[in-house]
Amino acid sequence: MTQLPLKISLILFLFQAVVSAQTKDMAYIEGGRYVPLYGRDSTVVEVADFEMDIYPVTQKDYLSFVKKHPKWQKTKALSLFVDKSYLSDWENDLKIKTTTNNNSPVTYVSWFAAKAYCECQGKRLPTIDEWEFVAMSDEDTKDARLKPDYNRRILEWYETPKTNNNTIGQNQKNIWGVHDLHGLVWEWTLDFNAILISGESRKDVDDDPNLFCGSAAVNATDLMNYAAFMRYAIRGSLKAKYAMKNLGFRCVKSTN
Repeated sequence: MTQLPLKISLILFLFQAVVSAQTKDMAYIEGGRYVPLYGRDSTVVEVADFEMDIYPVTQKDYLSFVKKHPKWQKTKALSLFVDKSYLSDWENDLKIKTTTNNNSPVTYVSWFAAKAYCECQGKRLPTIDEWEFVAMSDEDTKDARLKPDYNRRILEWYETPKTNNNTIGQNQKNIWGVHDLHGLVWEWTLDFNAILISGESRKDVDDDPNLFCGSAAVNATDLMNYAAFMRYAIRGSLKAKYAMKNLGFRCVKSTN
């Protein structure tokens, strides 16, 4: 009988260690239902539980990736998957420019490259619904989109230059414990073109290679959501091989 509490304590310790290892640098997102700020109607979308990287992928993270996977280095990546801007803030294949902050989000990365990075980590890019579901929260509210301060802060970010070179984690984490969905860079998602291209179904062109980056909006359900329309205006012409200085990414992982 005296050994039982010790065994229970040991089991709990091991369980907590496993959970900690599984969620290191990731936040657990409890899924739910929400109404997107885009689309032709106000259809409620169901989002399953998943995990999301707490921070966007950094320059030094991506450097480690290309060292292990040379085919994604600056001069070796196929032009089919990257444009001429790919890693243009790097000095060469294995050296980041001294003017670039190693702890800032990696940018000038195409959708193809971002997707490959996530898959090599045993993860994937978030769907647009997963990204929006987490990004609609602030520090203490899961859906902060009706708060004037929420959209005001996003619009202020749009007016601030060179945020792409800022260190990750300096922006307040949201209620899920995720940093920098707003305030540093735009972020790629897996399936965004399903909304912008099809005009009918958000899910009918998931395999189309001309994917768009996340957090844009068209036909927003709230016409006063200027922040969403600004995002759409900036990204509306992007294709999967494009790269730009304020476009990065982060990874997610399904929990089942």
